[in-house]
Amino acid sequence: MADSLAPDDPETLAFEATVAAGGSEVVLSKTYFYPEGGGQPADRGTIDGHEVQDVQERDGDVVHAVDGDLETGRTVEAAVDPDFRRYCRRAHTASHALYGAGRRLFDDIGYGGFGIGAGPRGQRANGDAAGTAEKVRVDFATSADVDDGTLVELERLVNRCVWESRAVTWQRLPKDEALDREDVAFNTKTEEGIAGDTVRVVEIDGWDVAACGGTHVRDTREIGPVTVLSRSNPGEGLTRVEFAVGPAGIERRIAEKRSALDAAAALGTNVEALPTEIERLRTEHEAVLAERDDLQARLVDAAVAEVAADAYSMDGQTWAAGVVDADANTLAEAVRDRPDPVDVLVLVSPAGRLAVGTDGDPAAGDVVDEITAEFGGGGGGSPTVAQAGGLDADGETVVAFLRDSGDGD
Repeated sequence: MADSLAPDDPETLAFEATVAAGGSEVVLSKTYFYPEGGGQPADRGTIDGHEVQDVQERDGDVVHAVDGDLETGRTVEAAVDPDFRRYCRRAHTASHALYGAGRRLFDDIGYGGFGIGAGPRGQRANGDAAGTAEKVRVDFATSADVDDGTLVELERLVNRCVWESRAVTWQRLPKDEALDREDVAFNTKTEEGIAGDTVRVVEIDGWDVAACGGTHVRDTREIGPVTVLSRSNPGEGLTRVEFAVGPAGIERRIAEKRSALDAAAALGTNVEALPTEIERLRTEHEAVLAERDDLQARLVDAAVAEVAADAYSMDGQTWAAGVVDADANTLAEAVRDRPDPVDVLVLVSPAGRLAVGTDGDPAAGDVVDEITAEFGGGGGGSPTVAQAGGLDADGETVVAFLRDSGDGD
């Protein structure tokens, strides 16, 4: 059977054909349904009123899975879903326009892959009120750092391409000729496995040339607005850029503008001044955090000094133990820098985390073991600084236990 006629004649959506192979998986004498492949989903539509549930290419045939049975030899009326075809044409061409924008931004670039997200059947294409927004992805093979600024520039360039109303054409070239042309983009995963003697090449006039078997619009203005959504890293050396075409992209832009306007109103400024205002707030926030940290450090120092002032004797050494409201790292730093003349400093948080600092005699870990043997939990550390957590007692109870162990000298 013949290949799908959809790529070369994407405007034909209704046609008559003969069922060459019947049943629930139908082969037609000719078809304008696009079979899934190359990152583009299968067309949707009907054949003699039966819903087309899937379209695949198998052993040189285009196979249409339908929700029923059709007899071999029967003449049928077929109709491709116009909304879904229109969306796929726009989205697929937009991916070429985006890649062309990447050519203008990156010194090294390869085509790592492409895909059009397809929503559930029965949902209208392109994220209208009846469905959800669709995403399209292009994977760039590049060593360049694709940051937020790059995403903005990609969006600007691709929409410039749309606005300039560039012609989109396609033709078949001899395989060797296509491979020899440096301007033709090939999927880096499939370039070596091209079947047949010719390669179908799609060109956006003065913008991009790529080997592609999908359906496309004939002028970039038909794409409509393109909104870049996000980036990710699907594999080493690849950057995935996701975007939306048409209404889905417009809704995203409206949401972003509404958020920007709300933020500007909350800050008493305008959208253009938001970066400056945010930088001012960030600087003020960092200053406040630094002041907070300084005050917290002073509070801890004062609390440790108070604990040290109430030192007691045990086994001929000066011990100090007390409750200090601080996190584990802060407690560890405090016992490491224990004040003179304290030989052993034990600090416990109200939540039951503790830190022990000594000069190595006794070992800090031994003190921790003694405490955890009494109150549970666990911990460890070096001979001079050790920590523990998970105690079955509050800080005051632990301190009372330690002081009761002293000799009262």
